[in-house]
Amino acid sequence: MGSEKGAGRLPRLQLDELLDELQARVDAVRGTQDRVHSLLEAVMSVGQELELSHALQRIVEAAVLLVDAEYGALGVIGEDGRLSQFIPVGIDAETVEAIGPLPSGHGLLGELIRHPEPLRIPELAEHRNSSGFPLNHPPMHSFLGVPIRVREEVFGNLYLTEKRGGLEFDAEDEVVLSTLAVAAGVAIENARLYEQARNRERWMEANAEITAGLLSGVHEHEVLALVVDHARHILAADLGVLALPLEDTGNLQVVLAEGEGSEEFRGLVLPEEGSFVGAALAAGEAITSADIAGDPRISAGTERWKGMGPTVAVPMGAGDGVRGVLLLARKERRAPFTETETAPLASFSGQAAVAMELAERRRAAEQVALLEDRDRIARDLHDLAIQRLFATGMTLQSAVRFVQHQEASERLLRAVDDLDETIKIIRSTIFGLRSHGDGQGRQQGLRVRVARLVEEAVGNLGFTPALRMEGLVDTDVPPAVADHVVAVLAEALSNVARHARAAVAEVSLVVAGGSLTATVTDDGVGIPEGGRRSGLVNLAERAEKLGGELLVERPPSGGSRLVWRVPLDGV
Repeated sequence: MGSEKGAGRLPRLQLDELLDELQARVDAVRGTQDRVHSLLEAVMSVGQELELSHALQRIVEAAVLLVDAEYGALGVIGEDGRLSQFIPVGIDAETVEAIGPLPSGHGLLGELIRHPEPLRIPELAEHRNSSGFPLNHPPMHSFLGVPIRVREEVFGNLYLTEKRGGLEFDAEDEVVLSTLAVAAGVAIENARLYEQARNRERWMEANAEITAGLLSGVHEHEVLALVVDHARHILAADLGVLALPLEDTGNLQVVLAEGEGSEEFRGLVLPEEGSFVGAALAAGEAITSADIAGDPRISAGTERWKGMGPTVAVPMGAGDGVRGVLLLARKERRAPFTETETAPLASFSGQAAVAMELAERRRAAEQVALLEDRDRIARDLHDLAIQRLFATGMTLQSAVRFVQHQEASERLLRAVDDLDETIKIIRSTIFGLRSHGDGQGRQQGLRVRVARLVEEAVGNLGFTPALRMEGLVDTDVPPAVADHVVAVLAEALSNVARHARAAVAEVSLVVAGGSLTATVTDDGVGIPEGGRRSGLVNLAERAEKLGGELLVERPPSGGSRLVWRVPLDGV
């Protein structure tokens, strides 16, 4: 009887085991189905994204979920074979900031770059190429990496670490991630093509707008501003700078700056040797830098590039026709400029050179027309007006002897004297017209005159004042206003030398928005209440004569600030 009972329990135990095994297989099948379903959803999600930056972010997020990893990243391989872009997931912004510079592709991450094959590691620290982690980096143990190929090109790599639950990544994780990488390659290619097509369309629209501006006679400064603005937005740059060479000085001056930190660049005078724009001018072609702040070609003012990273600079024009340099920069840690992105920039920057050449020819034509008109006026005054006035005077003189009335005779003689005085005034006007036509007194532009004035003030001041000029100073300021500007700055610097007891001074000359603003700032004792202001009255009268104003301020930091502002429209 006992043996019969034992025999009854044995089939029941076997049946329970079979049922448990069947349930496990059902669960495995269900888990596999769920994972396949998740993979399909991830592939669909990645394939729907056309913005490249968004597509890359979506790929990493999908990879982390599929293999149940705590951390993930996508590294984009640059043209130099190193990581040009690194997109992490699972690490917050504060931790990323604390870790410091993102990896560039050395150590274990470089193993996948050198050997683009799937790589699984149970313990990161034990791999022969492991170089450890930087400070503030979260601990990581298990690792899974697969390459992402776009057609035959290795675009980058997916890096997954720290499988949840303290487990290791298995072969199934590798297959799932490799499958996602194939779909990611297709998505990246589609996003690239879409981005190229969109940028091509944006370049064409920008060229059309600039051409329309040139044909309609828009001011040169406005056209150049369009060039900088379009280039900055199309290439997603944080800073756009336009620098023009200063004749016979070996320097370039920034005439336009827009975007992040642009106020540090406006009006700057940069040396050709020791600056990035100078290097582009010397090269005669587009040059790029992955890290402008540490670029060895820059030796002047490196601190102003702090916070900036990838940069491209391209000459405007070619050969002897180079008229300036267009520079675009992105913040540090952003993706570098690729050849695909910068290829249209060279032809586009040529629009700036065309704008400047057309503006120069238009100014020359206007100058010729003006001089011809002045010559005609002078000739007509001399040949017609003066001769007629002279003849009228002779007629009146001859008529005096026929007039018997004393008072009438005196009036005729006064009229003859008035005609002589009028003739003298007209002759003076003719001389003035012809003097302006010959260009006498206008061989030096306002920019050079102001720079020379500042240099001459050094002896009286005991130090060299800072000088900043912004805008098209030489072309937009009429000669009459330029003379006033030189006189105002000379008086202001003289006042600083005589009364301010300053150790630092700055001169600023800005032409923008149809007005000219001259500012002189010092760190001296300031202007006391009730002090003598005869010199300031003179400067105020000069401003009022031109429809402008004079402001004298005391900055919060002390010293004084003199602001002399006049309109240029209609002057």
